[in-house]
This record gives sequence, C-alpha cells and structure tokens, in this order.
Amino acid sequence: MNKKLVGAALGLAATVTLASCGSGSGTGTAGDSGDKAGGGQVTLKMVAADYGDGPGKPNSGQKFWDEVVAEFEKANPAINVEVTVINWNDIDKQVATMVQNGQPPDILQTGDYSGFVKDGLLHKAEEVLSPGVQQDLLEKFAEFGKVDGVAYGIPFVSSARALFYNKELFTKAGVAEPPKTWDELKAAAQKLKDAGVSQPFGLPLGQEEAQAEAFLWMLGNGGGYKDASGKWAINSPQNVETFTFLKGMVDAGLTTPNPGTKDRKTVWEDFAAGKVGMANGGPMSIPIFDAGAVKDKYGVVAIPGKTGPLDTTLGVMDWIMAFNKNNHPEEIKKFFDYFYTGPAAQKIVDLYKLLPVTKSGIQKLSGDEKLKPFLDALPNASFYPFTDPKWSEVNTQIKQTMGGAVQDPAKVLGELQKVAEAG
Repeated sequence: MNKKLVGAALGLAATVTLASCGSGSGTGTAGDSGDKAGGGQVTLKMVAADYGDGPGKPNSGQKFWDEVVAEFEKANPAINVEVTVINWNDIDKQVATMVQNGQPPDILQTGDYSGFVKDGLLHKAEEVLSPGVQQDLLEKFAEFGKVDGVAYGIPFVSSARALFYNKELFTKAGVAEPPKTWDELKAAAQKLKDAGVSQPFGLPLGQEEAQAEAFLWMLGNGGGYKDASGKWAINSPQNVETFTFLKGMVDAGLTTPNPGTKDRKTVWEDFAAGKVGMANGGPMSIPIFDAGAVKDKYGVVAIPGKTGPLDTTLGVMDWIMAFNKNNHPEEIKKFFDYFYTGPAAQKIVDLYKLLPVTKSGIQKLSGDEKLKPFLDALPNASFYPFTDPKWSEVNTQIKQTMGGAVQDPAKVLGELQKVAEAG
C-alpha cells in the first residue's frame, strides 16, 4: 500500500530488531504469546505495516495505532493490545522470523495472507468478524480473501492507480496534453528531458513496490502475472515486449536513473519537489504532493497503455488477519469490530488517503472530488493473484529482482516464471 495500499509477501527469514513497540501494558515483543495475564486479562500482539513517513512523524503508523488501541482499551478493559509497527521493506522478513520461531502475532496487518493459509496458521474470517462487518465488506474485495472458498484474509484498505503529471513542467516542455499511449508517453518524456527535467518519468522498481509498478505496465500491453486461464505468465511475449519498451526508456535517460534501486516513496517525494514530470500513483500520493512544490500544479489521468488508456488499473488491497496459535478469536473479534464500525477505519482513510473496503466507507467518500478518479476505477480494477499460495514467494522475488528486467527482460522474467512454476 507499501499497502503501500498500497502489497507485500513473506520474505526470507531474517533476525532483525523490531522497529518499535506499541501501546498496552505487556513488555514482550510482537512474537510473544498472548496468554491471559493476571486478573483474566488477555494481551493481543499485533504487527502492522507503516503507512506513514516513519517513526516520530505526525502520520506515523505507530502514532495511529497507539491512539486506536488507547480508545479500544478504554471500552474493553479486559483486553490489552500491543502493536509493533514495521516499515514495508522489513515487515515480511520479520514476521517470517516470528512464524518460524513459533511466535506469530495474534493480529497481522500487511500486504498478503495466502502463504499463511497453506500452513494452517490463520483463523477463518467468520471466526473473528461479526456478521454485520462481514456483510459491509465490498463483495469483490472479500472474495479475494478466500482460499478454496473459505475466507481467511480480511480486506483492510484499498487503492487504485492513475497517472500524475506536472502541469507546469508540461507547459515548460511544450507538451500540450497528458499522454494516452506509450508512444505519446515516450514523446512527452523526451520533450521533458530536452527541457531540462532530470526525471521525465518516475519509475520505481525498487523492492518497496516493484510488483505494483511492473503490473501497471503489464496491464498496458494485455499482460499480467497470470493469463486468462489462471496459469503463470510472467515471461509471456506481452510482458517481455513491455519491459523491452521500458528498457528503451531507461537507456534513453527518460526515467528515474537506476529504477531498480528506487522505491516508490523516493519517486513520489521527487515528484512533490517538482523534479519528476510523470509518475504512477494512488490516492495516498495526494497528501505528499499537496505538501510539496507541486500543490495545485498536477493533474490526474488514466494510465497510458500501449495503444490507449488502461480500461482497468491496479487495485491494491492490504489485509488484516488473525493467527490461531494463541486461540483468542473472541478478543480479536472485539478489536476488529471496533476498528471497522468505529471512527478508526475512517481515520486511516482520512490520514493516508487510502480507500475504504466497506460499502459504508465508500458511501461516505462519494463527494470527495480528489478521490473520485480512484473510486471510479475500483469496480473494474485488476488485482494480484492473492489467492494463489505461491504468490507470497513470487511477490518476494519480484521485489528483489524485477528492477533488473529493464536491463535483460527475457532473462529476469524467465527466472521469475521458474519461481512461480516450481513445485
């Protein structure tokens, strides 16, 4: 979303010190068991991804969750919730370590859930959500939380993507209107470069969210991670052609330099500073841009495809889930119900400009003009293959290696295809 509405998956195990510990009276780390404490109290351990700008920042995820937990604990004095917030680049590796050590959290909020299902680690959604909350979830989104017809992943927030462009730089470069096709995009990027713009197109293929940027470009050529029959198609002719086009853009100096080392956050900060002519982004980009030099100087349009604007775009869902090891479904249900039915769900939308995953939440935003292009895109959005348990491993590899596809498309995409097809 990361979540970066944000997507993330299980990474290789790594022993890393947790970023920070959150609210609650316990003193353990997020992987400790949540057994009942004295007085019949239950302590729930929660790990969450940081949608903000990091520890100590006004919009930090730790600050958000500490406030939510404080209010929840007032209303539910028998339940303590300890939240550990971790940045998107590290969360999956750290959670993998917790799980491998037999100390999963009770609650996890991140970009993927399917890898935990195959190992039998999660509560079913119906065990930790009240019927009212289940019925309020957008049906299409809730369907993606199912494996073999059973829901385990609970949609947390969503997002869609569009093309942001700097109107001032376009005028300076003599670009009359935003591009609709790849050829128009390349021509606009060349004009921007000729006008002295250092990053005509911001291309983040670093590990933060390479899977999203890559997918947007694949969609523009009728490609994707899987084909229409559901088979892995990462190295399809369409995808190889897509990255061959991107290789030409990179070689011509029309993109972010060394895109494989650039994260989305860096590219968006550069766009906000007026250094980038065009970049793909989501509603969560808006607060960053509005706080920068481009405030009131940017436009938002559909992402260009090979022959015309995309008629579908990337729909990103991040997830919240409950691990079953400590057997606290009733306490988790109270916390989830508090989050979805109270002010917390709306607050996270307001704070990070992410999109809600409930019918009631969408209705509340219907009059927000800045979010309208993204709300309109959600019904026809395309999603990652969340429900395939292999996606966790494939997603991790994409983050680590996809940046190399702009140097050798066939080789890198072929290697990723082998990962997807391995037994």
